[in-house]
Amino acid sequence: MMSSGSVGGGIAPGGDQGTAERYKRDFWIQENLKHAVPHYRLQKVARVANRIARGRECDLLDVGCGPATLQRLLTGDMRYFGIDMAIHEPAPNLREADFLESPIGFDGRRFGIVVAQGVFEYVGEFQDEKLAEIAGLLSQDGTFIVSYTNFGHRSKQLFEAFSNVRPLSEFRQGLARHFRVDRFFPASHNPSGGQPARKLVKAVNMHVNRNIPLLSTRFAVEYLAICSPRRP
Repeated sequence: MMSSGSVGGGIAPGGDQGTAERYKRDFWIQENLKHAVPHYRLQKVARVANRIARGRECDLLDVGCGPATLQRLLTGDMRYFGIDMAIHEPAPNLREADFLESPIGFDGRRFGIVVAQGVFEYVGEFQDEKLAEIAGLLSQDGTFIVSYTNFGHRSKQLFEAFSNVRPLSEFRQGLARHFRVDRFFPASHNPSGGQPARKLVKAVNMHVNRNIPLLSTRFAVEYLAICSPRRP
């Protein structure tokens, strides 16, 4: 990511479409290379996706897939598809597209699992529009796995490319307009902010999938939501 500063240092909570428009392919083609090696959050999301799939045949769409690193961590019979603004190695299962300018989709397919990690902080005022598009991509019994930064962390940091800075409560309300939110829990806890780096801390966080009273609101780095389609 680019340099960071405190929340409130130039981008107002709620989003900035202009910021989203400034960070396009030239930025992400370089930024995505930082995620070629699986980092902690990606490993945890893969763990969650594998548990949901339970080895069954399933199509998974990775929205904002970067270098498609998640593909290497999936098990069982999942068929991987990815969409991103900057694809490094073109492949039939990868689609390069600016999904702020066009609807999120992949040849009319529906998916058993859709993943969006580290994406919704960058969508500006398009949050509801993009959530609605993803809801339309899920199969009837599908699952949406999404991450979102805890901007209430005691060490508040904001990357320059962030364009959708909202409290967790607002983001969860947005999810609830389009999905049934089945679970909403911290992906990791780290008092100093940032993803866990030490081996023991990573191992402990990998197995903690619940809110910790009094601690999570201040020390959770980001949250994961597990969502399903809303029933009529």
